[in-house]
Amino acid sequence: MEDHVFGKANAGISEGRVESVKRDVAPFLSKHIPELHTPQNTQTFKPNTKYCYRHRPDLKCRRQADELLMGQLQKGMDKLPPTDQQAITHVWNLFSAAPAPQRNLMLQGILSQCCFPQLSLISNSLRDLIRIDFLTALPTEISFKILSYLDTTSLCKAAQVSQRWRMLADDDVVWHRMCEQHIDRKCTECGWGLPLLERKRLRATKRQIQLRASNFSRITEATDNLSIGRKRRADDFDMDSESGSGTPSKLRITEGDSTTRSRPWKEIYEERWRVECNWRRGRCNMKVFKGHTNGVMCLQFDDNILATGSYDTTVKIWDIETGECLRTLSGHQFGVRALMFDESKLISGSMDKTLKIWNWRNGECLRTINAHTDGVVALHFDEKLLVSGSVDKTVKVWNFEDSSCTVLRGHSDWVNAVRIHTASRTVFSASDDTEIRLWDLDTKSCIRVFKGHVGQVQQVLPIQVSDREDEEEDSGFFPETPGRPSPPANIITSGLDCTMKVWDVKTGKCTGTLFGHVEGVWGIAADSLRLVSGGQDRMVKVWDVKTGKCRRTITGHSGPVTCVGLSDSKLVTGSEDSEIRLYDFKSAGDVSEAQTGWGEHPALTDYEPSSSRSTSHAGSPGP
Repeated sequence: MEDHVFGKANAGISEGRVESVKRDVAPFLSKHIPELHTPQNTQTFKPNTKYCYRHRPDLKCRRQADELLMGQLQKGMDKLPPTDQQAITHVWNLFSAAPAPQRNLMLQGILSQCCFPQLSLISNSLRDLIRIDFLTALPTEISFKILSYLDTTSLCKAAQVSQRWRMLADDDVVWHRMCEQHIDRKCTECGWGLPLLERKRLRATKRQIQLRASNFSRITEATDNLSIGRKRRADDFDMDSESGSGTPSKLRITEGDSTTRSRPWKEIYEERWRVECNWRRGRCNMKVFKGHTNGVMCLQFDDNILATGSYDTTVKIWDIETGECLRTLSGHQFGVRALMFDESKLISGSMDKTLKIWNWRNGECLRTINAHTDGVVALHFDEKLLVSGSVDKTVKVWNFEDSSCTVLRGHSDWVNAVRIHTASRTVFSASDDTEIRLWDLDTKSCIRVFKGHVGQVQQVLPIQVSDREDEEEDSGFFPETPGRPSPPANIITSGLDCTMKVWDVKTGKCTGTLFGHVEGVWGIAADSLRLVSGGQDRMVKVWDVKTGKCRRTITGHSGPVTCVGLSDSKLVTGSEDSEIRLYDFKSAGDVSEAQTGWGEHPALTDYEPSSSRSTSHAGSPGP
């Protein structure tokens, strides 16, 4: 009975306190409490300015309730009597309804009364509470900009934070930038460069990627309907991938696999990264092509076809994938020393003094040109011109359009290599007289002589030393014609003095010499990342094109390596031992060591001789 009486008394007191609190608190709440039911992503004509950036209803980064913390609070509240629960609830309500100035006052007052254990609790709690999902809070364009500064490792870790972060971190806007920064060049931050992919697609997509990044906020609602696992791709825009001059079109957003899409840039980056790792670690599959009966003197290849010329007087066309000889081009009387092909024709040069133009697809010889008074050892052509070099010490320029021929004289010994630079209308030539010459096709005169080799020069190639793409040429090279493009800024040459030299074309000076071969260097090939050389010492060396360091030495041929070819994922070598070897760094996968396709192991060893600094056609030794 007594408990019942005290219960009624306590209840009465509690009800009185509640009524008192209501009278005191209600006006405060009605004055300051904001509109709690504003729908998300809905902008009213008069947005409520009482919200801070964290509590705005239209902001996606509003923190979700901490289930663990809420559970602990509930358990703590359950242990308290109803009156204490009511009091604490009113304190929370007052603080929740208060605007920023009143909140600050409340917090300052509370903190001034806290003891050290309570301050420690606050300090520990703040570490998690002050964190904010800034990528979700910021506009998407800024989020893309932030992510574009991350390296690949950090970017992949960011994709594991949440679904929203994964969608942003996997986006083509970010990975296109990553590809642009690393592919076909060395990143200045990490020092990595990745093999080249389709340059047309990389350039054509750049504008569409930038446009979509800037307009992303207008399509966010549409993309939110996509499943997180579906990555948006660069070709979501309609574009002419062949011409490389696409124009932005409407973003195609579809579900499932109903629309054919190209690969995402992240996947392309991963593929190129694996290839580069294989190059660095020497992981490759090797194929040996056998069929020639004498030394292989020249070669060229593309994605599917390999063409080789030999002292057995034939040119052979090979299927790179199967290793099968598709056809043999016969017609020369002496050894084939030079060849080059494009989609429609193959031109070969022989020690029988002739040039032959072939339809390499069916093996038909279309034309034979009695080109020189002695053997032809070098050739190069573009859409309009064919240039040949000969034992007769001359360089001849043939015009496909009017069948005219121009003779360039100046060398005093065999002309071993020629190279056209179409844009500047110039030709480089290298000779056994140890000189390299630069010829002006407009004036038919020699405008630069490069001297420095002490042995016969076998090869000359333009080389990219700068990492800048589409670097503006120095228009001062031809002062009489200011608008005329300049020749390439740098060339690299190889000689029988066992060295390769890098030259500044404008000054004619040697800027670096590469040492490593112990006998003459016959063939070289290069891209923007690496240089490959083959020598009389039967070795093939892979060099870093920027630093001039030898990264790898490959052995296996039993005769001098006379010619080499290079692509982003393949290396092909030809030798006087009559063999052609193809090293495929793309199909090697994740094998633990270098291996061949036919059960052999090529010898790939690391070797870094002292050197200074440092595209594809092969040289060859004399007859």
